[in-house]
Amino acid sequence: MKRTANAHWNGNLQAGEGTITTQSTILNKTQYSFKTRFADGIGTNPEELIAAAHAGCFTMAVSAALTQAGITAGDLTTDAILDLDMQALEIKGIHLELKASVIDGVDEAKFKEVAEGAKAGCIVSKALSVPITLNVTYA
Repeated sequence: MKRTANAHWNGNLQAGEGTITTQSTILNKTQYSFKTRFADGIGTNPEELIAAAHAGCFTMAVSAALTQAGITAGDLTTDAILDLDMQALEIKGIHLELKASVIDGVDEAKFKEVAEGAKAGCIVSKALSVPITLNVTYA
């Protein structure tokens, strides 16, 4: 299986503009620019897309791990906070903040164990070479 995306850019770094399109076309010539990446502007940026991909992948991985354990997940919500070091121009890490509704018969320790396993096993986590931290709110 292959997934594709396309980026187009025109102009210099600060004044130029670009678009990003994904295979599914959910992003279809979605604009990005210097301002959307390093300031405030209308559009997306690569780091935001990495955070979104990680949040989605991890949340599905938690659900999959619960399913494999014979447990049906309730509500799972993940915020992925990507730390971009502007001085070094590098991603320093990603923090996952998982909020989950309590599941009958599953204690907090077991749930956190499942979440930690999902963090390690998530396809996007495995693709990244930065530290990934996790906090779980299970209530």
